Amino acid sequence: MYACVHTSDSLTDMAHIGVRELRSALALYLRRAQHGERIVVTVDGSPVAQLGALTGDHSGIALSDLVARGVVQPPRRRGDWVPNEPLLLTSGARVDRALSQVRT
Repeated sequence: MYACVHTSDSLTDMAHIGVRELRSALALYLRRAQHGERIVVTVDGSPVAQLGALTGDHSGIALSDLVARGVVQPPRRRGDWVPNEPLLLTSGARVDRALSQVRT
């Protein structure tokens, strides 16, 4: 089976593959990405995602980084919050309503 893989003429030399081809040969493309190749995934010929090797710190972004960027607001409470009374939920109870009661 031959894959239809298009390579770009840019300096980054990224391969472009369709989502169907990605599904059928996922392990192959993950190995290629692991070795530093950038792979653009397309749906109906339009780029929608990019695979590439992870670089740097893999521990994720800290809440303090998101607050500094203005993406999220810092928590209003400090420390662990423990309700005064346990919240009892019955089968079929709506969690959103229970949370709104606790938060008021």
